[in-house]
Amino acid sequence: MADNKFYGGFAGAAGYAAPKNQTVIPEAKKGLDQFKEEVAAEVGVQVPATGYWGNMTSKECGTVGGYMVKKMVEAYERNLAGK
Repeated sequence: MADNKFYGGFAGAAGYAAPKNQTVIPEAKKGLDQFKEEVAAEVGVQVPATGYWGNMTSKECGTVGGYMVKKMVEAYERNLAGK
């Protein structure tokens, strides 16, 4: 298998790295970005003024992302319970 330094030495079956995460529904990107900022404020992570999250620590990004998933699962469960 080809050595791929960007993905810990793992390369896909075709020998190239998988694409970065992309929003499945492009129209939802703005709403997800707003949701991310709301969650960051709730957990006490300062939102980058530039909108670029690349300089944030893994811990900060993981906290925000994990809490986003938790809230989305809760919303889905509420939706299921309401049906």
